[in-house]
Amino acid sequence: TELPKFLPPQQNGYKIAIGSREGEGAIRFNEPGYRHLMGRVFNWVVKVLAVPGFEDTQCGFKCFHRSVVDDLFSHQTINGFGFDVEVLYVAQKRGYKIIEVPIHWYYQSESKVHPIRDTIRMVQDILLVRQNDRKGIYNNN
Repeated sequence: TELPKFLPPQQNGYKIAIGSREGEGAIRFNEPGYRHLMGRVFNWVVKVLAVPGFEDTQCGFKCFHRSVVDDLFSHQTINGFGFDVEVLYVAQKRGYKIIEVPIHWYYQSESKVHPIRDTIRMVQDILLVRQNDRKGIYNNN
């Protein structure tokens, strides 16, 4: 099980732990090459436009310390696949400490992700994050 990797005492001092399929020690099982390539390209876009410094923002494993949950999610405006990029963007803007945790990840062939359509939506979400920031939506209230 991966859960203990995300919890104290392993992650003391960090407010957010995010799973990484790219970190040293991470293992991907049964992932098609096109899906891996799609993820790497999208993560490059994320790093350039929104959340620099992370190898994998789209892995579903995320753990938040209770002290930051209300602050982060009260600013969330995106409900699609890009919501986690938005939350991590706000977290970086606030200066919360974030750690990437390498995980073992198993590809599920019954995934609901549509490579072309969902990539376009996710890029639109990232651009919306930038627009929201320019409007001051992520500023402290």
